[in-house]
Amino acid sequence: MSASWFTGLFVAAIVASFVARLWLATRQVRHVARHRNEVPGAFARTVSPEAHRKAADYTLAQVRFGMLGAAFGTAVLLGWTLLGGLDALNGAVRDLVLPRFGTMVYQLALLGAFVLIGALIELPLGWYETFRIEQRFGFNRMSLGLWVTDLLKGLAVSLVVGLPLAALVLWIMGTAGGAWWQAWWFWAWLAWVAFNLVLLVLYPTVIAPLFNKFEPLADAALGERVRALMQRCGFATKGLFVMDGSRRSAHANAYFTGLGAAKRVVFFDTLLARLTPGEVEAVLAHELGHFKHRHVWKRMAGIFAFSLAGLALLGWLAGQSGFYAGLGVVPNLDAPNDALALVLFTLALPPFTLFVTPWVAQLSRRHEFQADAYACVQADGRDLASALLKLHEDNASTLTPDPVYVRFYYSHPPASERLAALPSPA
Repeated sequence: MSASWFTGLFVAAIVASFVARLWLATRQVRHVARHRNEVPGAFARTVSPEAHRKAADYTLAQVRFGMLGAAFGTAVLLGWTLLGGLDALNGAVRDLVLPRFGTMVYQLALLGAFVLIGALIELPLGWYETFRIEQRFGFNRMSLGLWVTDLLKGLAVSLVVGLPLAALVLWIMGTAGGAWWQAWWFWAWLAWVAFNLVLLVLYPTVIAPLFNKFEPLADAALGERVRALMQRCGFATKGLFVMDGSRRSAHANAYFTGLGAAKRVVFFDTLLARLTPGEVEAVLAHELGHFKHRHVWKRMAGIFAFSLAGLALLGWLAGQSGFYAGLGVVPNLDAPNDALALVLFTLALPPFTLFVTPWVAQLSRRHEFQADAYACVQADGRDLASALLKLHEDNASTLTPDPVYVRFYYSHPPASERLAALPSPA
């Protein structure tokens, strides 16, 4: 296909996605602002006007910041592609690295330089969100030093974990044959799937402790209650742990992590400080509901299927000269274009995938209702309802989101719909 065809399709996707995001954000801002001063009737006895206004203001700040981020991201995307940023970076890295170190090092250097520059570009937005928005609403507990340390640790982990995978994928791309059973994208997909499964096993014990402290749950009574719940649900775990989430944020959460025998239950210390034992049990029963209904495996299967389709598409695009020229890049004549194709595809894909978001969000909301129903069987539904109310208030989640915005973005049902399906708190 011609370069102009790729350019036209790409520009159309950028414009459509940006307009859609701006329209949805505007709806959300107007709807939340309109209902800022009046607590919905169903919550009049359980949510104070002050908490309701704080949630509205926090939501408005986040959405407006997201609008700014969308405009900034669109400008950066155009800068990388049609305005020649990636082409200039590729030329500089190729001329500097290729003659001295060969093709593999050149390609890894291109990927690394792209990731590093992208992270630096996003740095001011991340700083503003943490030290302005989160700070203003009392959620941020990070010092600047801890924030910088986390960034450096994240970069180090990305290098240690990402470079070997990138080298393997590039090697597969360069050595696979032409027959369909030798297609590089299929073998690269298998490598990516295996990598993610191994990472799920290693993450709880190797990576997560680099960022947070995890200590065994010290509350013996709560531990006994949780173990009894897991026994009723037929769930085996490696242990119950408390994470020092309060070092970074006032937000509360609990989650399962790991795979197979490496599964762990992790509670934020902020969650244990806020909820009663019955409420903690109900929240954990909800998470167990996801495992009971195999939501985790279904979501993983969906991600793996989409990634296979994406790599197959990239396998076709990588051989189209118009793909490169149409997005502002001159392909290499004396070096492989594999890394260049990976970066360009990573840039070009998001404007198109935005329109899959409503379907994914709707599926996720359905899973949340199923997990809530399971929790009401295995624990006290009134405890779950009261826990959700506390978490909504503590996390400043608005009670009055725009319905269209909800259907497009929300992975969890809004509080009004979710609590309506549960027994009322005592």
